[in-house]
Amino acid sequence: MFNDIGPLELVTLVVLAVLVFGPDKLPKVIQDVMRTVRKIREFSESAKQDIRQELGPEFKDFEFEDLNPKTFIRKQLDNDDLGLTEIRNGFDLKKEMAEVTDAVHGRDAEPSAASGTPGARVDMTKKPDDRPPFDADAT
Repeated sequence: MFNDIGPLELVTLVVLAVLVFGPDKLPKVIQDVMRTVRKIREFSESAKQDIRQELGPEFKDFEFEDLNPKTFIRKQLDNDDLGLTEIRNGFDLKKEMAEVTDAVHGRDAEPSAASGTPGARVDMTKKPDDRPPFDADAT
């Protein structure tokens, strides 16, 4: 619940609580807050159960956490019906980066690749003097 509160912030909150409520009333305030949180959780769970009952037996596996977009997308991507695991395993990022680096630096990693065949390497080593001809009608 409080994952983003650091130790310094927690100590600051405790000191402020002691100063505001005093050491005598602080345990009673903590009990009241905990009781309220417990009641809110019970109300939330009963509302979830009511919704599940109203939806019917075909939605018995329905989880409200699935309505979170991140959870929904993660659950759909983990489902291997789309073949994403095969695509993910077939992609080698290091190899792709090495090919791009070789192309930028003008090194030929695959000397057998001819220029006109599919999958041929693109020459990305244009010199600054190799400008296209100026076309006044295009501007």
